[in-house]
Parts: sequence; C-alpha cells; structure tokens
Amino acid sequence: MPYFESPVDGTRLHYTDHGPATGPVAVFVASAYLGHEMWEYQTLPLAEAGFRCVALDRRGHGRSDDTWSGYDLDTLADDLHGLLDHLDLDEVTLVGHSVGTAEVVRCVTRHGTARVHRVALVAGVCPGIVRCPNLPEGVDPEAIRADEELFRRDRPAYYTLLADDFFAVQFPDNAVSPAYVGHLIDLCLAAGPRASTGVRAVVADLDIADELPGLDLPVLVVHGTHDASAPLALTGERAARLVPDGTLKVYDRAGHGLFATHADRLTADLRQFIEAGAVRRTAEFAGAGAGAR
Repeated sequence: MPYFESPVDGTRLHYTDHGPATGPVAVFVASAYLGHEMWEYQTLPLAEAGFRCVALDRRGHGRSDDTWSGYDLDTLADDLHGLLDHLDLDEVTLVGHSVGTAEVVRCVTRHGTARVHRVALVAGVCPGIVRCPNLPEGVDPEAIRADEELFRRDRPAYYTLLADDFFAVQFPDNAVSPAYVGHLIDLCLAAGPRASTGVRAVVADLDIADELPGLDLPVLVVHGTHDASAPLALTGERAARLVPDGTLKVYDRAGHGLFATHADRLTADLRQFIEAGAVRRTAEFAGAGAGAR
C-alpha cells in the first residue's frame, strides 16, 4: 500500500493513486471521520476515463497512522501539501469535501499555487459555520458544544441518528440503502476518538473568510440546498462570493452526502472542471510558445 511521511512530524499517511500517470490530476480530501473510500463514486469513473485520481487518508483516518497531535488546520494542510511533493504532482485540481475544503484552502494559501491550478469545494464547511465577527448569523457556539457532548457520549449512535439528515432522505431521489449507511458508519468509526474530536475542533473554530479572496485560481463550489451539516447560505454561497474566480453549482434537494446521492452529477461536474483546466493550460503553453517564436 502507498504511504508517505508527513513533512511535519513523520506521521505515516496513506493514500491511493489510481488511473494513468499521464492523465489530468485530481487530489481528493475527505470529510471528517472518512478516508479515501468515500470518493469511490468519483475516483473510480474518473480514473477509468483517463484521469489520475489521488485520495488522501488524513492522519487518524482510514489507513493512516492514528496520532495524538497534528489536528490543527496548518498541520493538516502541510500533510496534504506533503503528498503533492511526495508524488511530485503539478497542475493539480484539489477536491475537498466538508472539513476537507478547509484543508484545501489552507494548503493553497499557505503553500501557493506552484502545484495547484484549480480547487473544488464540495459541500464545504468553509469559510466557517459558527457565529463569529465575520459571521454574526452563524450557528450558536452553545449548539456546537451540545452537539460535541452527544458525539463524545456515543459516537455510533451519533452517526446513526444523523444519517437521514446527512443524505436528506426526506426526498425520495436521495434514498440510500441501509447497507451503504452501515458501511459509511463503519468507516467513520475507523477514525478514533482523538482524531474525530480533533477535526471537529477545526470546524468549531473555523473562520477562513479572510483567506478566500487570496485564492488566485479557478474555484468550483458545489453545494446542496438541504445541507444540514453546512447550510448553503453560511458556506457555499459565501465561499463563491469571496473567491475572485468562483463558480457556484447548487444541487436542488441535495444534502451533505451528495457525493453518494448525486454521485453521477458530481462526477460529471468535476470532470468538466478538471478538463477545463487541462484545456486552459494547453492553450497557455501554446501561447507562450508562439510568443517565443
């Protein structure tokens, strides 16, 4: 299995790398509690279509080492950039879901765009959801603390209780099988309590509204109208307004788990976005060559 060492502290981190080595590159960062497996409905068809799809298991998640420390946003972003360096990837499209969008944004604002040329924020929690000076209409911090108590008391019950809202199954088109829900809960439980609470703390403290205007690259924002975990008005719509070159695609009746309920649509939108970057880069190189002549 492919592993690399975190540039921060040597933590052994797992990743998958599928598809042709010469294809356009997309690097996927998962939601809190989940690893690379959550992206199967995107990475498999994209890899089969000729894209190189790399997916990271953040520390404490999936098959990566379970560490006590390193769950601050800077370290998680450095881990992600370490993967890009390890594989010597260029012209990358970074794709993040939920808290993974914050890692993607911080990776770019902290390390620049030498390796990254596009960013996709899928059902993201960024710029932040909790009430703060930049977001006076945000979620009450007391509600976040109560949610944390429930989570710590019984993680299996917590995941089970919130599954319907996660997928917005009140809409028949969003139905997911009990087997799939159980599978996803098992993957969530594979992330230990320290890693899970560490990443939750990132969300509780998240306020990166000031970083988004510095994303000097194309940004695709995909969000559902019924995302109970990251309400559209607080997250996706704000993010799309704050970035200089953003495109917002809103999925009607989609919840936080749109990577499963709207898998085909998300995969098609990501493919179009990644391909647009490849075409743009080809045109830029052609123009540079013509100028040299």
